[in-house]
Amino acid sequence: MLPSTSVNSSAQGNGVLNSRDAARHTAGAKRYKYLRRLFRFRQMDFEFAAWQMLYLFTSPQRVYRNFHYRKQTKDQWARDDPAFLVLLSVWLCVSTIGFGFVLDMGFFETIKLLLWVVFIDCVGVGLLIATLMWFISNKYLVKRQSRDYDVEWGYAFDVHLNAFYPLLVILHFIQLFFINHVILTDTFIGYLVGNTLWLIAVGYYIYVTFLGYSALPFLKNTVILLYPFAPLILLYGLSLALGWNFTHTLCSFYKYRVK
Repeated sequence: MLPSTSVNSSAQGNGVLNSRDAARHTAGAKRYKYLRRLFRFRQMDFEFAAWQMLYLFTSPQRVYRNFHYRKQTKDQWARDDPAFLVLLSVWLCVSTIGFGFVLDMGFFETIKLLLWVVFIDCVGVGLLIATLMWFISNKYLVKRQSRDYDVEWGYAFDVHLNAFYPLLVILHFIQLFFINHVILTDTFIGYLVGNTLWLIAVGYYIYVTFLGYSALPFLKNTVILLYPFAPLILLYGLSLALGWNFTHTLCSFYKYRVK
C-alpha cells in the first residue's frame, strides 16, 4: 500500500488536498524538482534511461507502460528524472559533431551548428511542439466524462522527446554512413535511400507520439494523431517522382546556418 498524507474529514469529503499536498502537486513544484535534479547527476538513473532508449526501438509500448506505473506511484505522468534528457543531449551533440565532420565543416562551424541544433532544433522546436500538442489534447481529446483530468505539459514534452530520439538516431547517426557515398550522389538510388530514411524516421515519430497520447485513459479519438501518415506518404512519393532529395536540402540548410 502506498503511503498517504492524512487530511481532515471536510477536505476529504470535498476532494480537496491540504495546502502542503496541493503545493507538492502543482506544475511549478514539479518543474522546480525536475530542474533541480538536472544538475545532480548522481541522483539520475542513467541505466533506466538507456533502457527506455533501447525499448523505444524494440517495444515503445513498454516505455509508456512505465509512465502509467509512475502515475500510480508518484501521481504524475511526466518524468521526474532528467536522465533521459541528458542522454538525449549527449546523443545530439555527438551526432551533430559527426554531421559537421561528414560535411567537412571547420571547428567553429561545427560548434555553431551544434548550438543551432541543440537550442533551436531540439529545445526550441520541442517546446513549441509540446505546447501545441498539450493545447490540442486538452482542448479536443479529453473525454467529456473525464474533464477533471488534463494532459500535463511535462508529459507532452516527454512524448516529444520519446518520438524525437529514434528520429535523431536514424537521421543524425545511421544516415551519416550513407551521405557522401550514396545519398548525395545525385542519383535515383541516392534520394531513394535518403528519402526512405526520412520516411521511416518521421513515420516513427508520428507512431511514438500516437502511442504516448493513446496511453492516457482519459483521452479519446487519439487515432487522429496517425492521420499525418497520409500526407507523409504522399510527399514521399512526390519527392521520388520529382527527384527532391530531402537530405541534400538538410545539408544545404546546415551549411547556410554556419556561414
